[in-house]
Amino acid sequence: MVGPRLTVALTFDHDAIASEVDRGDGPAAVSRGEFGPRVGVPRVLALLEREAIPSTWFVPGHTIATFPDSVASVVAAGHEIGCHGWTHEDLATLSAAAERDVMERSVEAVAQVSGVRPRGLRAPYWSLSDQTLDLAVELGFTYDSSLMADDVRLYRVRRGDVHDRVASRFGAAGPLVEVPIGWALDDWPHFEPGAKGVGPMSAPSKVEEIWTGELRHAWEREPGGVLTITMHPEAIGRGHRILMLERFIATAKSLDGVVFERLDTVVERWSAANPAG
Repeated sequence: MVGPRLTVALTFDHDAIASEVDRGDGPAAVSRGEFGPRVGVPRVLALLEREAIPSTWFVPGHTIATFPDSVASVVAAGHEIGCHGWTHEDLATLSAAAERDVMERSVEAVAQVSGVRPRGLRAPYWSLSDQTLDLAVELGFTYDSSLMADDVRLYRVRRGDVHDRVASRFGAAGPLVEVPIGWALDDWPHFEPGAKGVGPMSAPSKVEEIWTGELRHAWEREPGGVLTITMHPEAIGRGHRILMLERFIATAKSLDGVVFERLDTVVERWSAANPAG
């Protein structure tokens, strides 16, 4: 085993109002997104500072342009900034030229606000076109965090897979490292309702049970793993959910050999131990 017994990566998709603007939503929906930079981000940053936890934030270009002070506060606190589209658009729905434009502008926006070119990509909605990951390599990304073929083990992304109803043929692993994610470890499907606020929302106790179960399983049975949690300031930033996140952090810290790290740190260590072929 190389590195800690278990790494917990707290990641935040700082979408703000990007999705709402992209969809053309009305004032109420936009105000819901505004809760992120207005309330959620300060609460999250205060918690991370109290607990001395570094984290990774995936930020749409629209958020950088619209809420520069919010994003600057994340950078000033020492957290990593990765790319997350421009208006949180679904990359799989764009033309090749439009996707390239979004990706290039996003890279430049992140580089300008953070002072370094981004190393990580998280596709909005975790939705990728056939060219997204090749374009990511071309633009200098070292890792992606949008796929679900594993849970706590990093791996190199294959390119050239061919799928049909007879059989699937897999391509070769490329240089891009995947930091896998999963819906159960994302706050959004648990906490956010459907259209017009209708639909079930989970109590924090349910989410805490799921996240803590994944934490304990990884700690006990997957030594050297990386547990990646995906959160959104406009969702996790509500008071009762912040309290749940505090309890989850306390549980993680109670386990011997658990560390919290930024994804760029995690990927750098993993890549050194697993060089590309």
